[in-house]
Amino acid sequence: MALTLHYHPLSSYCHKALIALDELGIQVEKKLLNLGDPTERDAHLALWPTGKMPLLVDDGRVVPETSIIIEYLQRHHAREGRRLIPDDAGAALDVRLWDRLFDLYVMTPMQAHTSDLLRPEADRDPISVAEARARLLMAYELVDRQLAGRTWITGEAFTLADCAAAPSLFYAVTYVPLPAERRQLAAYFERLMARPSVARTVEQARPFFKWYPGRAGLAKRFFDPAA
Repeated sequence: MALTLHYHPLSSYCHKALIALDELGIQVEKKLLNLGDPTERDAHLALWPTGKMPLLVDDGRVVPETSIIIEYLQRHHAREGRRLIPDDAGAALDVRLWDRLFDLYVMTPMQAHTSDLLRPEADRDPISVAEARARLLMAYELVDRQLAGRTWITGEAFTLADCAAAPSLFYAVTYVPLPAERRQLAAYFERLMARPSVARTVEQARPFFKWYPGRAGLAKRFFDPAA
């Protein structure tokens, strides 16, 4: 198959790409990437020196960065009528804005919590974790306000921005639960989790959650250590 996605089932950014692939109706060859293996890591770095994933390879063309991957897939491989970025320039700008906001203000501080847990206990940084928590709470308020009168983050259509929202919120709430007053955000979270593309992505990741550093915060409907 010409299309290959290099990914890992636990990666939040990989979830974003997998949700988009499902929404756009695109089949790819999935290559599970183990960056802990030196040979695999070297081969991946040869493809893309930042070492980030997911990484799309389309018949030899390397396409990095999740938002770019999704836009590329929509332009070149989406099924007829399937879109995550609207044609209207103003609406597309709004979608791209909220995609960036989720990546920068939910995904990034969420990953700061994960990174801290991966350090030896003596090297952990409670100040950075507290700052990340504060950024998440700010983002929760921002998103909650945006959702007033909307089904999805920019309106009635599920878009690129919602692809970013689903995994970033899924993992963020394991570290910083949604405050009770963020009712619109809580309802949006449930709509995201019920979306078939999101539910399938979470289900595929379920066998790997036992290795997720923040698994203690996962709801039992997603991960039950006793099961």
